[in-house]
Amino acid sequence: MILYFDSSALVKRYVEEQGSSDVLDWMDDSELNGTVLVTRAEVAAAITRAVRRQVVSQEDARQFLELFHKEWRNYTRLPITEALVARADALACEHNLRGYDAVHLAAALTWQELLELPVTLVTYDRELAEAARTLGMAVLPKKQ
Repeated sequence: MILYFDSSALVKRYVEEQGSSDVLDWMDDSELNGTVLVTRAEVAAAITRAVRRQVVSQEDARQFLELFHKEWRNYTRLPITEALVARADALACEHNLRGYDAVHLAAALTWQELLELPVTLVTYDRELAEAARTLGMAVLPKKQ
């Protein structure tokens, strides 16, 4: 199984929240785990936001970020290109997606086409999941 993680899913690898155990299990079972480069900033922002919301301590956040930065090189990282952004532009308009959600969908679809193998999008964003399913992508979790 080849998994593409958007930020809403990947952050669950580092911050314990609903869905974290599923994300860990899926990662363990997958052959490849990938995401787009901008996810690095999004996950870091989500972890620091958890501190501001007092969901995690400053020390826990520091440890989560350290682990995330250490593991970052293990993910297949898809580049942001003019073609990817143009595709995201079209997807945002066609499926009424937020900007970075459209970038995630464009990256997942592009990766699937490049690999010529099925890629499963892992997201906890309902609109992104719905758009991916409409385009024929497999999505985890199955119910949202």
